[in-house]
Amino acid sequence: MAADPMRVRALEQGGITEIKVLMRHDMETGLRKDAGGKLVSAHFIQQINVRHKDRDVLSAQFGPSIAKDPFIGFKFKGGAKGDKVAVTWIDNLGEKRTDEAVIA
Repeated sequence: MAADPMRVRALEQGGITEIKVLMRHDMETGLRKDAGGKLVSAHFIQQINVRHKDRDVLSAQFGPSIAKDPFIGFKFKGGAKGDKVAVTWIDNLGEKRTDEAVIA
């Protein structure tokens, strides 16, 4: 699953950088049953970090009740056009994904 890239957009206007991230992940709660009636194992994003110039601008924890392919959006001060932001998630099975975007 970690091979699916995130869509990360970063736009700076007037000293404020807006970040939008779409993460591709099935986000299984562990409560759904498959066609045979067996429970599907829990598999969900637990931790998200967004870094800009060696500092965390967002750190969040998710639980199993977040929808499939989660989307987050937020703003921070201090970004400049051309800077990179890195978004990393880690799920409950230890899988990890990091993607970067350049601030436009």
